Parts: sequence; C-alpha cells; structure tokens
Amino acid sequence: MLPRFIELENGTYVPIETVVAEHISELFPGFTLDKYSSFRVTRNADITIEEEEADDFMEILEEGLRLRKRGEMVRLELGANADADLINFFNHHTNVFKEDIYYFSTWLNLGSLWQIVGNKNLAHLTMPAHKPRNLPPFDSNENIFAILDKQDVALYHPYESFDPITKLIQQASKDPDVFAIRMTLYRAGANSPIVNALTAAAESGKQVTVMVELKARFDEENNLIWAKQLEQSGAHVIFGITGFKVHAKAALVTRRVGDTLKQYAHIGTGNYNSTTAKIYTDISYLTSDEAITNDVTRFFHFLTGFSKKGKLNTLYMAPTQMKPKLLSMIQNEMKMEKEGHIIVKLNSLVDEDVIRALYKASQAGVKIELIIRGICCLRPGIEGLSENIRVISIIGKYLEHARIFYFKHAAPQIYLSSADWMPRNLLRRIELLTGISNEEIASKLLQILQLQCSDNVLAYELKSDGGYIKVATDKNKTINNQELIETHTNKVHKALKKETPNYVQQLATRLFKES
Repeated sequence: MLPRFIELENGTYVPIETVVAEHISELFPGFTLDKYSSFRVTRNADITIEEEEADDFMEILEEGLRLRKRGEMVRLELGANADADLINFFNHHTNVFKEDIYYFSTWLNLGSLWQIVGNKNLAHLTMPAHKPRNLPPFDSNENIFAILDKQDVALYHPYESFDPITKLIQQASKDPDVFAIRMTLYRAGANSPIVNALTAAAESGKQVTVMVELKARFDEENNLIWAKQLEQSGAHVIFGITGFKVHAKAALVTRRVGDTLKQYAHIGTGNYNSTTAKIYTDISYLTSDEAITNDVTRFFHFLTGFSKKGKLNTLYMAPTQMKPKLLSMIQNEMKMEKEGHIIVKLNSLVDEDVIRALYKASQAGVKIELIIRGICCLRPGIEGLSENIRVISIIGKYLEHARIFYFKHAAPQIYLSSADWMPRNLLRRIELLTGISNEEIASKLLQILQLQCSDNVLAYELKSDGGYIKVATDKNKTINNQELIETHTNKVHKALKKETPNYVQQLATRLFKES
C-alpha cells in the first residue's frame, strides 16, 4: 500500500526495503537483527481452462483469475546479501527449484522505477517527448470515409498519430449511413475510447460485432470488463475460437454510399490501444479496396461461425494459409540465388521450419536482413549455412512492435502482419498477413525497413555465437532511425502551414531517401 520509493526533501529517493531494514527493531521489538534480504517470487500465470467443457467461459475465466493469485511459485529472486541460511529458509517456504533462484545486486522489480520516471520535476532528465502528428490526408476535418473513398493510407505510429483509427470508429458510431461495425480486440487498455464508441454504436441500433479475446494474457480482466459492457449495450460479442487465440488486428465498417453498400477496413500490426500506440512502433493500413474488404468480411464470417472456410483470397490467415505463403516466398527468393533479397522486421523469430528455409536461402546466395527486437533462434554468419544473413535488434525510445516483410521477387513485395514467426503465431493463433499493392505505401514501408537496416545508433547485431554487439557508429553519418523519423514527421507537419501537400509529399520522400 506504500510507494516503493520514499522521496526525501532534497530530491533523493530511498527504496522502502532499505527503510524497513533500518527500522526492523521497531517492527519486531525485543529481537535483534541477525541477517536480512529482500526477495520476490513469481507465480505461474497460466490459466488452465477446458474450453470445450465450459458452459460459461466468462465465469470460468473469472475463477481462473482468482486462482492465479495463488498459483505455484516458479521463480525466486533474492538480494545478493542473502547467505546460505537465508537461501535455505526461503527455498523451504517457496519450494522453488534451485535452478530457478536468481541473485541480484541491484533492486528487485525495476519496473517500480516508473514512480521516479513519472515525477514531473524530473521531466528535463528524460528523452524529449514527441507529439504524434496528423499528416496528410488526415490533417484536415474532412470526413474519414471521404478520404478513404479516394485513397489508401498507411500510418507509422507513434510518429503519425493513432487518432485517425479512433476517429474511424467514432465517426462510424455516429454516422447515420453506417450499418455495421466489426472489430477484433486483443489488448484495448483500461480506458478505451474505441470501446466506448462501439458501445455507443450498439446502443444507437447499429449492428456491432466484436471479437474480444478473453485469453490475452494479463489483459483478461480488462477484456472481461469490456466484453460485459459491450454485451449490455446490445453488441454481438464473440469470446474467441476454441483452441486458438485471435491475435489479428482488423476492423470493418459497412456504410451506405448512394444506392450501394461500401466497406472500409483497417488492418494493423498492433493493438487497438491508444496508450501503447504512443510508445510502440506499429503500422496501420486503411483501405476501401474491395478485394481486401471482401476478405475482411470473410474473415469475420469465419470468426462468427457463419463460414467454415478459413481460406481468404487476397489476405492470408493463420493457422491455415500464412506459414505456407511465407515458406513459398522464401523458396521463390532462393530460386533467384544472388539476386534474391529478403528484409524482415519482427518481434520474435522462433519457428524451426521458417529458420531452416532462411538457412537454405542464405546458402543459395540470397541476401537476408532481419530486424528482430526480441527472441531470435536463428544464428547468422555461420560459414556454409548463414553467412548471407544479418540480424539486428533496435533498442531505443520506442518499442519496435511492427511486423513488415519485403520479398524482392514476390508480387506484391511488401507485407504487413499481426504475427511474429513463432509456432504459437503461425499454428495456434488466428492472424492476418496483408500484401500491399499500393506502390506509394509499399515504397514508404520499404524505406522504413531500409532506414532501420542502416541504423548505427540504436542497433545491436547478433553474432554467430549468440551474443549481441553494438553496431559501430559512424561519426560522419550517424543514423538513429527513430530520431530521424521524428524529425521527418515534425518537418512535414511544420511545412503544412506554409506549403502545398505536393511539397509535403516531396519533402517526405526526400527525407526518407536521404536518411
């Protein structure tokens, strides 16, 4: 109930465990302090639910969340001052395997440092804040559906604002010509303007269908709250598909335009969460292209049980279509040998079949550039196996969350996805892979990939022994991709006040190419 750090008048912070240790005799009068250590336990967070036997999935999930607080202890963290007697004492009471005991000379639970980071008096010590920008065509008050009638749009968050996505759902909820809104929700956050807009739409009589993934780990409680609110408003709420998590990010609006019905789609690499959209890099793709919106309609028919066919025509869905498509495109580049080129941006690369395919492509001479933020089970730079593969991880101000793929000899060449290349995503989740045929958007996304591959400030390169080294910075040409794109969007936004949209477009292209 107390803050982790006690703030003193001189601006110093003292960890609460230090205060407890200093005044231990006041807590236990009559005793003498012999030894002490701070400690922390981690419990098993998995919730086991027999979905097929569940009469009321929400009720069973709520019970699972209550039981999670008493889950089995699976890890013990101890301060470095713990001696053998204390270790045995802790281990006796927690019953954790010795291999799962970790020792720290720093504080436990470094996440509590947000208390200090959030102190406004220390704001001058943090990285300069970037305000997400509304760039053309979303820099005006023009109706968002009118914009999408004329063109497709791709946004790169958080540099470009997430507001147009929120605005899409909000406008749809109020537009008398909108008949239906369909949407997937995985991690919507605690205070979601999008969910509130969906609630208002359902209450006004529109047909609202929402796939709320109740199994999104650590967001189960939030999602339960949203599911109940949406159900009470009259929305059709789906709680997932037995045996799978629905991780795809998609929204579809059906609207009357003249005497016909027209559909507008949003497909993203990240969640419908306006808070994380300010600190995670992600791509949003908005379109009224019939080939795509028809497939998104089929996708929602599949989720709602109106269709047993899990095959789409233009998009690719996991677990049935996505992995074969990816392997096919890798094999196609392999046929081109030294002319082949693959660039992949992911959070994690784990799938064994995909890794073996990349190794074979490398052996054939294909140039492969991988931007993998987190887990990477592929080893680059091994002679005769992966010498044509380079892997970097970009660690900076923003968490790199987007999934973008480039295959030089594919048609189209650029793809967006909600899925990382892991068995869980490709085989045990419902995901979407979207090809980008629009040349202008494809060019923008390729430039982002090329810029990140050139980064020499935030990039760490994975070596063949599994270790990472900082990429050497060229003092004559430092390339910090996050900083450059911030500068780029700020310049474009500033130019809007002076120049025409054509000039802005030219400036944007020039800045990306120069970078």
